[in-house]
Amino acid sequence: MDTWSTLWETFFDGDSMREALPEMLTVGLPNTLILAVTAALLGSVFGMLLAIAGISRSRWLRWPARVYTDIFRGLPAAATILLIGVGLAPLGMRLWGPNPYPLGILALSLIAAAYIGEIFRAGIQSVEAAQLEGARALGFSWGEAMRLVIVPQGVRRVLPAWVNQLIALIKDSSLVYFLGLLASQRELFRIGQDYAANTGNQSALLLAGLFYLALTVPLTHAVNWIDRRLRQGRAAAVPPEDDGGPVLAGETALPPKHPTREDPR
Repeated sequence: MDTWSTLWETFFDGDSMREALPEMLTVGLPNTLILAVTAALLGSVFGMLLAIAGISRSRWLRWPARVYTDIFRGLPAAATILLIGVGLAPLGMRLWGPNPYPLGILALSLIAAAYIGEIFRAGIQSVEAAQLEGARALGFSWGEAMRLVIVPQGVRRVLPAWVNQLIALIKDSSLVYFLGLLASQRELFRIGQDYAANTGNQSALLLAGLFYLALTVPLTHAVNWIDRRLRQGRAAAVPPEDDGGPVLAGETALPPKHPTREDPR
């Protein structure tokens, strides 16, 4: 019983959680979301450029994109964050002063771009070649066909994988604490770690883990729902008097059959 009591007090102390909760809500949660969402948006833009370069016929575009992807997917995220945060610190000092927050966002964005670029490339290449040929036959240039026909379809197909990468960024944002953020810039993990170090109790760190679960578990289920909808399609509504069965995605519902009235004449 003493062992269980010690474990309970170490990880589930209500007073320690209540003490850390306000700062996690007002400081840690917003910073975690800012780091993850900003890195996802910047990484998506750069990742799309990498994807287009990766499928280009020019080796001068294809090979640099391939090398970049191999490097940033092969390095551990912590090593990349430290290399960028420390290596570019002198440049950051001249641009925005002693604030490592932008460098943390930059590092996460560069990591995300390597993964998102491969996701987009796979999605674009999964679109049938006939789609591009049909667009060109309608008078679209290659750039217009890619921008208006191929890329939208490819992105739609890999949307679940993109959300999965957002989940990974939410968790990787905890590594930015290596750069020594200011007190107002700390994310969830850093706040939980500080409270755990100051009190000798791990309850605040467990609370930070619960915050991460509250963010990532709903997104995981959202990924599954999106993936299921994309694979199955959306069933169209059928009028109740039409007994022809459900209309699947891509089909057109037939008009209801009404009994014809006989001409009184």
